[in-house]
Amino acid sequence: MSEREGTRVDMHVKVLDDGVVERAKARGIDVLVYAPHFERLPTIRRRAERYSDDELLVVPAREVFAEAWRERKHVLAIGLDDPVPDFVTLDGAMDEFRRQDAAVAVPHPEFLSVGMSRHDIARHVDAVDAVEAYNLKHWPHHTRRAKRIAESVEKPTFASSYAHIRRTVGEAWTEFDRSIDDEQALVDALREDAPREVHCRSGVEYGLASVAEFAHLGWENSWKKIDRILLPGQEATHPRNDAYDGRFDDVAVY
Repeated sequence: MSEREGTRVDMHVKVLDDGVVERAKARGIDVLVYAPHFERLPTIRRRAERYSDDELLVVPAREVFAEAWRERKHVLAIGLDDPVPDFVTLDGAMDEFRRQDAAVAVPHPEFLSVGMSRHDIARHVDAVDAVEAYNLKHWPHHTRRAKRIAESVEKPTFASSYAHIRRTVGEAWTEFDRSIDDEQALVDALREDAPREVHCRSGVEYGLASVAEFAHLGWENSWKKIDRILLPGQEATHPRNDAYDGRFDDVAVY
């Protein structure tokens, strides 16, 4: 871990391998929050543990796709003990996060068709711990809107690379004023509204990384992922997968 008094956290990445770890360390990142799409929590946790060491902590998390595909709302939960599937109602997801006392962060609010709205956040404000003000997929107007939303619900902000490709890891981060040495410490920092600052890099390399991340949306929001909905017996995070033992049948939207 870093010898700085504070801790630099890239609050949301989708990729993790040796190259990602090397890049994060080179960028001065102390903690990565790893939340890949459509992977169950035990799988995420094992991979996070594999890539954590004394210099870099990888925290497992779930970005749950709440509601149906066309109306999906992304919610980032950190500190879960039990797996939570995708494609459950937003109310159902939030109830489960409360039950597990997880930290809840809202990524990219009102961004395209995948972010929670201001109304959604206000309705669940007691469960929400932070709102993302910046990531590399944002254009300036997205960032301004996200900051206004955070201010309107009186929640602290965070920044992340939201890296779906390796080259963008560590290009944006949240710096907390405390040491964060394990998953629970990050949960506590979020739940306690610990003082923080949001940062991003600048320059040509940063600009190219931002463009690359935004371009990735063409695949990210395509119907190439339709099998996530149509294969309920096979998809790991489908709410009717046998792994969930029917616990989410009453809030499943498929």
